Amino acid sequence: MRMTRMSIVASIVLLALAAGTAFFVLRALTVARAGATHSLSVAPAAVNSNAQTQDVPVLYFAKDPETAPPFLVRDLSGKVVSTAALKGKVVLLNFWATWCGPCREEIPEMIKLQAQYKDTLEVIGASEDEAPPEQVANFAKKAGINYPVIMSSAQLEREYGGVAALPTTFVINADGRVVQKNVGVYPFDFYDMEVRSMMGMPVTARIETFKDTGQIFLKNAARANELPGVSFAGLTAAQKKIALHRLNAQSCTCGCKLTLAECRINDTTCPISSGIANKIVRAIASGKTGSSAAAAKTGPAKLH
Repeated sequence: MRMTRMSIVASIVLLALAAGTAFFVLRALTVARAGATHSLSVAPAAVNSNAQTQDVPVLYFAKDPETAPPFLVRDLSGKVVSTAALKGKVVLLNFWATWCGPCREEIPEMIKLQAQYKDTLEVIGASEDEAPPEQVANFAKKAGINYPVIMSSAQLEREYGGVAALPTTFVINADGRVVQKNVGVYPFDFYDMEVRSMMGMPVTARIETFKDTGQIFLKNAARANELPGVSFAGLTAAQKKIALHRLNAQSCTCGCKLTLAECRINDTTCPISSGIANKIVRAIASGKTGSSAAAAKTGPAKLH
């Protein structure tokens, strides 16, 4: 599990380095993860009207965002951390680990953000470490972390839809709703603009919204009309509906414990879900939904 998460994050970082300007690469990665759309509900006044539409970065936030799953835990210092007590503040729920290189790279950015917006922002570090809390606390102290650090749990991960890579940061607005999920390392300026946007402050960026079809919460994959790497070309509207229903009902055999639709969204590089999903679609297109769909379930298993 650790190696998988680290390798996924490392791939994101290497892609960014290879493409050049980090900020615009991350913008491109955000677009790719969002599919056609991403979202955040923010007043138009929060966007700098002098910005050139084609030259400015784009911030994506969920349209009609869902309420953040509530939690009540104690941080490593023994203080209570509660979602209920955070209403009115922007929250960055950052899943990380001491052994994660990209996570350590990102920590100074989170420290800077917390210091800069201490009255209106709360960064919360959810440690994925299997090491004792005392060891994580020592690391946090040496790193100068100035925000609460809690120990993650299977329940917390499950409620936030699973954390497939580290770092993963859920962006929660002042109303307690999750408007975005950032996977990988993002530059400070990117997070600064996200936070400022949710505070209603001016930003030199264009704000666009998207319907969450699994980009934030995997459970919403059932809302998706398209899936990464799956071609629905040639299907009638009725056939496509059948295909999407099946892809949301059948489990992937790669070991991820997700449905085929969820796996395609969660791991676009997975050859198992890609192969099975496209076989199912072709079977439905040809009218051979029985034997072909059953055959599509077979294949080598792999662990993410």
